[in-house]
Amino acid sequence: MKRILKIFAVVVILSAMTAQSAMAGNDERRGTAGASELLINPWARSTGWGGVNISSVRGIDAMFNNAAGLAFVKNIEVAYTNTILYGGKSGFNSGASINSFGLGVRVFESGVLGVYVMTIGFGDLPVTTYDSPEPGSNGTFSPSYMNINVAYAHSFTNTIHGGVVFKLATESTDNISGSGFAIDAGIQYVTGENDELKFGISLKNWGPSMKFGGTGHSLTMINHASNDFTVETRAAEMELPTCLNIGLSYDFLIEKWDQRITVAGSFTSNAFLRDNFTLGLEYGLLNIVQLRAGYVFQEGLWNGNAATANSGICAGASVDIPLSKKEGSDIGLTLDYSYRTATPLKGTHAIGASFRF
Repeated sequence: MKRILKIFAVVVILSAMTAQSAMAGNDERRGTAGASELLINPWARSTGWGGVNISSVRGIDAMFNNAAGLAFVKNIEVAYTNTILYGGKSGFNSGASINSFGLGVRVFESGVLGVYVMTIGFGDLPVTTYDSPEPGSNGTFSPSYMNINVAYAHSFTNTIHGGVVFKLATESTDNISGSGFAIDAGIQYVTGENDELKFGISLKNWGPSMKFGGTGHSLTMINHASNDFTVETRAAEMELPTCLNIGLSYDFLIEKWDQRITVAGSFTSNAFLRDNFTLGLEYGLLNIVQLRAGYVFQEGLWNGNAATANSGICAGASVDIPLSKKEGSDIGLTLDYSYRTATPLKGTHAIGASFRF
């Protein structure tokens, strides 16, 4: 136990040092990172209050926010969420939309293995070239993003849980592509007579730089002697959007009707964006219905100069439907919905479902 607490203390200290270095000049590096989709939360349950649940996230959602929460999967959990991004069309291949599939399986008494895949589709975009810049005359192309994540979470004790995620991010069009590899790590500490106080830290998207390659980097031209020659440009490397999340939450438990009011707060230190402060509130009734809301704040938000779209007010709801009358059974279906404002773009809607058995 003492050894585990020492490890926990080291993680806290290193995380604090990372936060200070990241805050040193993150706004000056804004927009220079690659694979920015790694910062998009694809799950409806946690986005309903801005991803503030760094310390209390549970199940498959945890593989994005804090992998330590994956350790709370009891047996097997599967989940799917469709996100209509910034008012885009819903569907697998049209409009700006995100589809996420996740699976969590308890493989040891104290360990859970998880995997999830997130894809982003942008629909058909017009091809424009140097010689033909007008859209509509050159056909279309369909860029695609995909993130593949494999996670493992372990419960060291009843109060300390940790997790790690290995992720591969790919981006491609018909003539150019790029990929990057990153690692997430997180820890959660739970205490109190009824586990009402929770603390969590997660470090996300740490890994080597990525760059693009393909025939899209080459240009065939004709010189003054009417000879063809090809010029190939070299793509610059881009660092991944590393960030550090620190969160705290407290549950106010009301025995009547199994009511719960959770107050949560989190701080996100972005290496390539402005830092975020998030406050959230969740109300639970009868362990069936949950209502939640949050507010994501960053510098410049109130004067219309926010650096990211999904900031400001967000809200969501979940309904847990038990599917077994057997005492102690965790078999059930959960339906989730969330909405995030995205000024000056249209809002982002997410609808998801998860099944536990």
